[in-house]
Amino acid sequence: MLNIVLHEPEIPANTGNIGRTCVAANARLHLIEPLGFRLNEKNLKRAGMDYWSRLDVATYINYEEFLERNPGAKLYMATTKAQKLYTEVSYGADAYIMFGKESAGIPEEILVQHKEECIRIPMASEIRSLNLSNSVSIVLYEALRQNQFVGMNLTGHLHRLTW
Repeated sequence: MLNIVLHEPEIPANTGNIGRTCVAANARLHLIEPLGFRLNEKNLKRAGMDYWSRLDVATYINYEEFLERNPGAKLYMATTKAQKLYTEVSYGADAYIMFGKESAGIPEEILVQHKEECIRIPMASEIRSLNLSNSVSIVLYEALRQNQFVGMNLTGHLHRLTW
């Protein structure tokens, strides 16, 4: 199972959207505190729609507890500061992909310990960063693609008509 890790997320709507995406992708969501919201906040639930109850989610007091509870996790860190593109790594079926808080990203003190695991999404030079939930979707679906979309519904169906 793929894993999305949010380090100190601040905006409940982003986390709600990411939670919904994790449900759609059969991915587990890991939330590292402090959070910029309460987990029972209305905006979080609204963005996650009725999928939040189906979400596999774990919370951690801090980054150190995350590491302790997930020993040996193959961790990639999405950051605008990385040298390597997100398409240049091979994501295992149990990869952990970490994203930082909206205002500052993953702390550099953590990034410098994981230079080879840092990945970035290319952007035009005048753009500082993408929306967090969009970034998660881009990288998560690349990881799913690399794993042949195992467990995903690969056929589409019209509701009222047939193809």
